[in-house]
Amino acid sequence: MSLSCCGGCAMASKLQMLTPEQRRHAQSVVLDSPRMPYGLIARLLFKTMDLVYGREKTLSKFKVLELIARVPYQSWENVAYVAITHMYADREFARRVFDRVKEAREAQDNEMWHLLILEELTHARGINENFVLHRVLPQVIAFIYYQTCWLLYAIKPSWSYLLNAQFEDHAEHEYMEFVAENPELEWEGFKSLFEEDYGSFESMADLLRQIAYDERMHKEESLEAIATARFQ
Repeated sequence: MSLSCCGGCAMASKLQMLTPEQRRHAQSVVLDSPRMPYGLIARLLFKTMDLVYGREKTLSKFKVLELIARVPYQSWENVAYVAITHMYADREFARRVFDRVKEAREAQDNEMWHLLILEELTHARGINENFVLHRVLPQVIAFIYYQTCWLLYAIKPSWSYLLNAQFEDHAEHEYMEFVAENPELEWEGFKSLFEEDYGSFESMADLLRQIAYDERMHKEESLEAIATARFQ
C-alpha cells in the first residue's frame, strides 16, 4: 500500500509505505543521527510538553504530538486560500497556491491517521488520561500553535516551514527512540480499524517506525519548501 497521492502537485509527496526491513534501517539511521538545532519557539513547545506530560515517552504524549502536528498544515491551507482570494486574477499564481493546498491536505490526513491510531491504542490499553491534561490542554496548545504558524507563514513562509521541520524532526526521533527503549513492541501484534486507510503491520514496533518515517518525510518536504516559500 502506498501512502502517496496528489500526483499533480508542484512538489511531489515523499510519503510511501516501507517494508519492515526498510523501517528497521530507517530507525538505525535516525538513532545514529543528531537532532536538528531547534529554534526558540520549538524549544519552548517541547519544554512545555515535558513539564506537563513528563520527559518519558508514552502513547498518550505521542497522541498530543499528533494533535498538534496537523496544525501547521491547516494554517498554511488557510493562508493559501486567503492569498487566492486576493490574487485569483493571476491564474498561474493561483494554480501554484492550490498545489500547496493539496500538499497540506495530504499531510493533514497522514497526521490524522497517526492521531486516530494512537487514540485507538490508548483506548485498547485502558490507559487513564486526565480530561484537562489530555483533552482540553492539547486543544489550547494546538490553538496557540496554529496562530503562531499562521502568523509566521503570513509574514515569511520559510519561518513557518522551518518551525514545522523542527517539530517533525523531534517527533521522528521520539518515535524511533521509543521503539528502541521498548523492545517488547517487536512481539506485540497490531490490529486496527484504520488498517485499510493507513496500512497493516507485523508489530507495534513496525507501526511506530512507519509513523516516524512519515514524520521524516514531512520534515524533508518542509525543508524543501523553504526554497519556494512564496508559491514560486
